[in-house]
Order: sequence, then C-alpha cells, then structure tokens
Amino acid sequence: MLPLCIAPAVCDAREYLQVFVTAPYLELHTGPGRGYPVFHVVPRDESVDVLKRRTDWFRVRTERGIEGWASHRDMLQTVLADGTPFTFDFGDRAGFTSHRFEMGVFAGDYGGATLISAYGSFSFNRQLAAELSVGQFLGNASNGVTVDLGLTHVFVPEWRLSPFVTLGTGLVDIDPKATLVTPLDRTDQTAYVGGGVRFYLARRFFLRAEYRSHVVFTSRNDNEEVDEWKAGFAFFF
Repeated sequence: MLPLCIAPAVCDAREYLQVFVTAPYLELHTGPGRGYPVFHVVPRDESVDVLKRRTDWFRVRTERGIEGWASHRDMLQTVLADGTPFTFDFGDRAGFTSHRFEMGVFAGDYGGATLISAYGSFSFNRQLAAELSVGQFLGNASNGVTVDLGLTHVFVPEWRLSPFVTLGTGLVDIDPKATLVTPLDRTDQTAYVGGGVRFYLARRFFLRAEYRSHVVFTSRNDNEEVDEWKAGFAFFF
C-alpha cells in the first residue's frame, strides 16, 4: 500500500520540467523583471521546477517549495537531469508565425497631418487577431487623437514578408486651430478598411507598414474620407 500512496506524489512532483543550477547560485525575483527585488537564491547543484514563462522570465519552484522568477540569462546556467543544457526559444521565425501578443509604434500621415501611433494585438490563431491602436496627429488646420479597434487577418503567416488586411471601427477627436472664430471640438465615430505587410527582422522584432481608408461619420451627415499611411517597428511575445 505504501508505494501506491507515494506514487501519485512522485508523479505530481515531476509534472514540471526539472533543471539543476550549475552557476554559483540562481537569483529569484518577486516578479518578472529586473525592477523586482531578489528575495531568494538557489545554490549550485540544487534543482528547480519550471512552472511557466513570461517573455524572458521563468517562474520556478525550488525543492523547498519557494516560488519566484528567474531571468532567461540566469536560466541559461542550468542543465537538465541528464546534464544537457536547458535550452529555450528566444523568439524566432516560429514565434513570428504563431504568437499571442504584439505591440508596436508607428510614424506616418493621417489626412495630411503628421501621425504618431501605437498598437497592441491579441491573436486568436495564426491568422486572425484583435487589434487596438491609439494615435495623435498634428496638422496645420487641426490636431487630434484617434482610437481604433478592429480585426486583422494575415494571409500567409509563415512567410518572412507576409501581407494582411484589417477592418474595424473607432473614434476621432478633432481640435481645430482657431484664428478669428473659435470652432468647436469634434468627436466622431469612424470605420476603416485597409491592408499592409509585415517583415520579420530577428529575434522578436519585425517591421510593419500599412494603409487605412477611414470614413468619418459627422453630425452634419456629410461623411468625410481620410487616408492613413504609417510604418514602424513592432515585437511579438
């Protein structure tokens, strides 16, 4: 009966990947980042279980049950039970093809005004993602802020240079520059459709360029069309 009682516990203990420390020690932080303090160190030859990964940080558990976060640089100084080095993906073409999150920044043109924008994206699968973007444009006649939410479809995600299409809706807040008469600020709903390309660089980084055609639904019922061009850098994780 004793072996039967112990067996489940042994299986649970090895549910996660076990690695051994080969450096003098392995630092554990309270969170996944250098800004989080070190609260514990694991000495050489002791093992930790790898629980999960968040970008370049690993959540691990020591033999005494202490859990913390170790950097990817420190985890490179660990080995598996058979003595082979612990290896993991730093971010490569496979990650570019299939990943969950993207973030990036752009510079471009919005209806003749200079545009600076940023976006974040969550992928449902290799080809379809939901995307939120925020931008600010500065023009001769007006300044403003745009917020867009939509869907993006990548046609061939495994290609290094992969095209995509996008569509969605949003808001634009326009602050006209007054001279003699003070005009009123406007906040209008928009809809857009567009397309672009993304080009994989290295590690987790890629270039992205796109065009969007916006329709601005004004209160005067004379809808406006605005062209948006932008390009920039992005990374995935």
